[in-house]
Amino acid sequence: MPSRKKPPSAEERARIVADIKRRAAERGQGYRERALKLLPHVCGRCGRDFSGKRLHELTVHHKDHNHDNNPPDGSNWELLCRYCHDDEHQKSASSGYHTASTRDAFSDADLDYHPFEALAPPDKSEDDKSPKK
Repeated sequence: MPSRKKPPSAEERARIVADIKRRAAERGQGYRERALKLLPHVCGRCGRDFSGKRLHELTVHHKDHNHDNNPPDGSNWELLCRYCHDDEHQKSASSGYHTASTRDAFSDADLDYHPFEALAPPDKSEDDKSPKK
């Protein structure tokens, strides 16, 4: 039968609690937590209100798409629900705002293999043989 683990000592518990508090303080310095403190918990596009358990559905969108640009006043952020955030990035990706992502980094001209280029166009004579209605 496996032996049970000893409960942590008082010193070990104090170290664990201090580590948890330190991590929470570091997270509090992150731009998401700062944005949630500064901005109302409402999606900037669809206007849905988020609170309680649903707050995790609210994301921070960087208006200039630069995740390193995090001014203390939050002027580069807007809170968007995950659906509006995805839609915003789809629009900007299709408009060419971003540099090419892995999804669209290659155009058809870059590809060497064209699987259907050897196919001949359909024969017109077969259409002529079909009965007319």
